[in-house]
Amino acid sequence: MPAGFRDRYNECVVFSRRAAVFPIGVASVTEMPPPLPANLTNNYYLLRHGQSTANVAEIISSSRSLAYTDTHGLTSTGYEQGKASALALLDCIEEKGSALNNSRSRLILISSPFARAKQTAEACLDGLLHHKDRIANLNLELDTTIFMQDNLVERYFGRLDAQAIYTYAYVWPLNQFNLTHTAFDVESVAAVCHRIRKVVLECEDQFNDCHLVLVSHADVLQIAQLYAAGAANINVGSFSSYRFKNGEVREMLMGSTELLPDPVPLQAPDRGTALYEKAAYDISKRERS
Repeated sequence: MPAGFRDRYNECVVFSRRAAVFPIGVASVTEMPPPLPANLTNNYYLLRHGQSTANVAEIISSSRSLAYTDTHGLTSTGYEQGKASALALLDCIEEKGSALNNSRSRLILISSPFARAKQTAEACLDGLLHHKDRIANLNLELDTTIFMQDNLVERYFGRLDAQAIYTYAYVWPLNQFNLTHTAFDVESVAAVCHRIRKVVLECEDQFNDCHLVLVSHADVLQIAQLYAAGAANINVGSFSSYRFKNGEVREMLMGSTELLPDPVPLQAPDRGTALYEKAAYDISKRERS
């Protein structure tokens, strides 16, 4: 990690933090939120954090207590992924059309307060600073302040938090049939959509004619892209089929699924395998506790 990397966190601005927010409770919702407004004044891009120490350890890292700490930050590979995302981001902006209303547009990074997301935002900013000429050619004004947004935190996985990542496979299939389920005390898909809506509406209030990069986590971003697409032919609960790789950036497409990647359906462990038996045992043990 480059020298001074962590120290620059002190330059971040807390965008949406209220008293006693963390540890935050998980909202219990009974329905999906309304669709996002059709005519947003900003362009939005979704950036997943780079490889983290939790990714390497293959554990779920979702506790709200991790916010504004250094726990489960990036590996050196993750930092390079975040830095490389800068070029991919500029490609997305160029393809979209950089100028909003034919004027110079601000490019702003808005991050989850989890270490792996904050550090990815910093790495992306490092990368962007190496492309000043291209930024100028795209008629962009790079904002070097990173805004922290509490509602971009990782999806909370309840009793599965800190467990092996294969236990995702025992929650995700349920999402396809019930967007409000909270099995294992997990945060529901609908609750995440409510958070995303709050993020976008707050951004619309604070910014105008900007390119906003939301730096967050796989489930949050995958849910966000399908919720924003708002297409009746795709169930938001199928988000796990539209995986973000570490350090991957995509435009948040409004009302369209045309440019989404091809879905890759989730594959649960085969029955009878050691992985399946271990998962079944772990889940049964937690249910009895």
